[in-house]
This record gives sequence, structure tokens and C-alpha cells, in this order.
Amino acid sequence: AGKLYNIPEKSTSSNDQPLQQVVSSEELQPLLHKLAMAAVLSSDAVLRRESGKLVITGDPTEGALLVLSEKLGLNYEKTLTSHKRLGEVPFSSERKRMTTIVSGPEGYMAYMKGAPEVIISKCTKMVGDKIDEELSENMRAEILRVNEEMAARGLRVLAIAEKRLDQLPENYDESIEQGFTFIGLVGIMDPPRPEAIEAVRLCKLAGIKPVMITGDHALTAIAIAKETEIYKEGDKVLRGEDIEKKTDDELAREVEQVTVYARVSPLHKLRIVDAWKKLGKTVAMTGDGVNDAPALKKADIGIAMGITGTEVAKESSDLILLDDNFATIVKAVELGRWIYDNIKKYLAYLLQANLVEVAVIGVAALIILPLLGLHGEELLPLLPVQILYINLATDGLPAIALGFSPPDHDLMKRPPRPKREPVFTREVVDFIIRALIVETPILTLGFIHALPMGIEVARSRLFLMFIAVELTIAINCRSLIHSVFVSKPHKLLILTIIWELFLITLLINIPATRQALHMTLPNTIDLAWIMGSAIVTFFSIEVLKRIEIQRFFKGITQTA
Repeated sequence: AGKLYNIPEKSTSSNDQPLQQVVSSEELQPLLHKLAMAAVLSSDAVLRRESGKLVITGDPTEGALLVLSEKLGLNYEKTLTSHKRLGEVPFSSERKRMTTIVSGPEGYMAYMKGAPEVIISKCTKMVGDKIDEELSENMRAEILRVNEEMAARGLRVLAIAEKRLDQLPENYDESIEQGFTFIGLVGIMDPPRPEAIEAVRLCKLAGIKPVMITGDHALTAIAIAKETEIYKEGDKVLRGEDIEKKTDDELAREVEQVTVYARVSPLHKLRIVDAWKKLGKTVAMTGDGVNDAPALKKADIGIAMGITGTEVAKESSDLILLDDNFATIVKAVELGRWIYDNIKKYLAYLLQANLVEVAVIGVAALIILPLLGLHGEELLPLLPVQILYINLATDGLPAIALGFSPPDHDLMKRPPRPKREPVFTREVVDFIIRALIVETPILTLGFIHALPMGIEVARSRLFLMFIAVELTIAINCRSLIHSVFVSKPHKLLILTIIWELFLITLLINIPATRQALHMTLPNTIDLAWIMGSAIVTFFSIEVLKRIEIQRFFKGITQTA
């Protein structure tokens, strides 16, 4: 009794020797055999071998206990075969313990595992080297001290106890859970995945506050939270009992300063979600148990664990995390922002194209051409077939290519968008306004300049200027806020622009298609206007974008 054994992490041999204290196998066997036996018979997880490897099905913590029993030399399959489970008092977050009743060569036995402070309160004895000893107050305090010491190292600590039953109880309920004999503490190292640490960092950059809510001991939670950088010195830590003492209003006032919640129940989770929502925040909550269902439903985004989660939790959630990996949630946030960003680019590009067409055609048809005394079809600065070509052939492919744009470099450094923000955001509207301001006068002037050479020549020039300007502004639209020299055009966008230029060049030089599009061959002056309009549009949009980006980041700074 009172010994510390460190079982090597990598070893799977049944002959492992303790690392911190070497004792004879005769002394080692009785104590650890009891511990291993209790761990196996009080667990619901299943351990099996596949291709020489150990495979765990069920709760990972219980799985770790089964692996421990193998390392200690206990034959898992023989133990299950020689014992029969008769009943159980199941685990819950409120009870923080689980008890099983089994029959075997030892007779009727009850095994209990759970939170050390809870298990200790149910024990009156502790195992000794030869005979069991009374569990004194001093020994209780010592066990709890060791528990805290282990928890502070980031270990998930479970206590395990046993009880010999003279006869089977009438009911398998909490009345059984008294007079147990304490066997020992088991500390499980469950370090965060390396990608989880990076995911937490990305969360903070993206304006998302990660909070740890766990049933573990507060010291274990703090140790893990420090490692993942969720917790920093000065942050508040609340235990389940602390939450119970607070009113909903008090919890809402404190919730923004708390980064770690320990020893919580599903009801506490629900109250935490409510507190955040009172502040108008968008809340995502993860969960895996049946009792987590209310909190998953209450959260704006309920996320159930795909591997360890129950069916009830999955049905109550909005998302199912197939790999149970926090980093996947952050990746989903990034993908969501990326898709949303590209939808805005797609809409901004198509809308500016159509609005510029309306503006130029409206000014020319309603003001300029009537003043020149033109009538009938001559009042149309562009013919229907030319408008269709611009809208379908010219604008279509670049718009699709913009939908496949890679993410901007600062995508995960922007604050979350408001919950009810329309898709026509300020960036979209600003881009459309910039396009109208720049394109409308350039295209109108080019058209007016060509009118003395006849309406057909003016239409042809305007048509080709529209194509050149729209292909140019597709490059500008690669990012609505960043310079094209920062967010560079991607391969698909460049290929679509090259294709569009090749296609219109081909159509111009084939007499039949040129006639079908009601075009004339452009002369040197026309080409100068076409190229000039594209160049002026490109640099004008970039300059105006630069002004907007400064205002954009100033707004972020003020918000932060």
C-alpha cells in the first residue's frame, strides 16, 4: 500500500517493471492484480487484437485501463470468461462514478471507479500488503493530496475500489455504494494532439474564444489548458460546485473571464451556453453523452463526437465530428469562411458587370444618342446578341473561377461576422460602387469618341471595351479587400481569361462570326481605347481598394 508505479507508455509486454520503484514480483503481483482486475470488470470498453495490435472500442479512458491491465500481466479474455456481470449502477456526470456487480471465483464482488474525492467518500478500508487496513482520516487526506499532485501534472486521475458481497442485493442502486475498500489511484496521461495546440492559436486569431469544459479535476484541466494555451495566468476557473452557487445573471457577468470549467455536469453545460447567449454571442458546444443533448440543442452549433458520441448526442447536434478532433472544427470554420468569401467575390463580380452595363447603356440610350438625333435601333449602344455574349460568354467562366479562389492570407485573422450579416456586405457593396465609378465614365467616353465614325464602329468598340474591362476586373475581384499583388490571381482564373481573350480574337477574325456579332474590325485607335480602358480600370480599382483596406483594418482595430 502507498506505493507509486510508473507503467511505461510504449510497452505492451506483460512483464513490465515499475520505473520509479522496483519491487519483487511477489510483492508487486497481489496489489496490481487487484487493480487490474477491478479496472477490467468495472469497464464497458472492449479490447481485442487485430493483426497483432490492440484495438479499443468504447470510452478511451476505459480503454486505457484495459491496456494497463494487459501491461500488468492480467489476461483480459480469461478474466471476462471467468466472471459474469450481474448488474451495474451506471456512470453519470452528476454521480462521477460507476459500479459493477460480478460473480466469479472470488464470489460476488462489486467494483467501483470514478472521481477520487467521490470514491474515497464511499470507502472505509484500503488494501494492504497482507490484510486490508482501516482508512484513517490521515490516509484519506494523503490520498487526496496525491490525487491533486497527479492532477497538477495533467493526469486524468481515477480511483478504483472493491467490495466483497456476502449475497446479491435486491436492487442494483446507490445503496450498494458504501463500505468499499480503496485499491488505488490510476493516472492516465492524455496529452492534447499537436494539431489541437495550433488549432487553439488559430481560434484566437480568428476571434473565437476556446473554452475548456470537462469532468476532470480542476488541476488536470488547468494543466491541459495551459499546454494548449486555452488558459493563461489570471483567467478564471470554475468548478461545477461554483456554478451551482451562482445565479444565471452572476454567471453571465463572469462567463467572459472564465476559460476552464472543471467537474461539470450536463446541466452546468446548459447554463454556460445560456450565459454566453445572453451576451449575444454565437456558441458552439461539443458533447458526446446522452445528458449532453440539451446543451447541444441549445447551442447555436451543437457538435457531437462521431467516435465516442452516443446516438442521442448525434441526433441532437448540428454537426458530427467524425474524428473527434478539435482541429477539425477549426478547419471547418476556415472552410466556411473560405466558401462564404468566394460567394461574395462571385456575386460582386457578376453584379458589378450587370450594373455597369445598365448604367452605360442607360446613359447612352436615354441621353447621348437621342441628343444626336438617332432613332430606332440606332438608340441601342449594344445589341441584344452583344449583351448576351458579355453576360454569358465573357462573365460566366471568370465568375466560376472566382468561386474556386484560394483563401486570402488573413482569412483566419478576421473577426467573426455578425450572425445576421447579409451576403451583400460592405466589401461587396464597396467593390460594386468602385466598379461603377471607374468603368461607367471610361466606357461611356470610349463610346462617345467612336460615334463620329458611325454607330456600328462605336458599338464594336464599346463591346470590345466591355470584354476587356470585365476580364481585367475579374483579376481585381480575386480579393475584395486586398491588392492583387498580395492575393495573386490563381491558375484557373488566369486560364479562363486567356481563353476568353483567345475566343474573342478568333471570333473577330472570322467574317461569319464577326457579322453575327454585328462587329467591325477594330483599328489602332480602337485597340488603344480597349487596352487603355483595361489598364486604367485595373490600377484605379487597386488604388481605391487600397483606401478601403486601410479603413477596413482601422475598423478591426477599433472593434478589437
